[in-house]
Amino acid sequence: MGIISGVTTNPSLLSKEATGDYEAVTRKICGIIDGPVSVEVLSEDVDGIVKEARAKAAWAPNVNVKIPITPAGLEATSVLAEENIKVNMTLCFSANQALLGALAGATYVSIFVGRLDDAGQDGLQVVEDTLTILDNYPELDAQVIAASIRHPLHVTYAAMAGADIATVPHAVLMQMIQHPMTDVGIKRFLDDWKKVSQK
Repeated sequence: MGIISGVTTNPSLLSKEATGDYEAVTRKICGIIDGPVSVEVLSEDVDGIVKEARAKAAWAPNVNVKIPITPAGLEATSVLAEENIKVNMTLCFSANQALLGALAGATYVSIFVGRLDDAGQDGLQVVEDTLTILDNYPELDAQVIAASIRHPLHVTYAAMAGADIATVPHAVLMQMIQHPMTDVGIKRFLDDWKKVSQK
């Protein structure tokens, strides 16, 4: 469609693939998409995260590794950043977590907007707060990803706030494209054209 600039994956989504081969599915995606493809690590200790991240980053040049925001995740991120391996610090639910991810050297910090909203918190406010904080520290060049998008308004408000990226499920993307007035307009144009062409 010319509007997709990257892909984020997670173990839950990829577990639905019939093959169960995380690497093969990732390589296939990377062959289709030129932009960044985020692939999550499953290890929980620093050494395991670093080892797994190095292996997954080698799958394709556009792979970046998703690492959950934990003490071990932050430490591993700082090691990987020194090796120029791009990290998407994931499962951020506060501006403080996102700030720490950026300080550790993450290329991206993912704010889970929908899950925050589900918990009665304002996910988009966390996106705004994170952007404000990062604007105060130009040496931190992490990009803010609005994740866990539930509906088109999340995308609208994330874009208005200045989020660098919104990772959008297919269903929400289709909702963004479609509008009943567009359908009515197309039908009217076609009906009018048929009347003219029948004369």
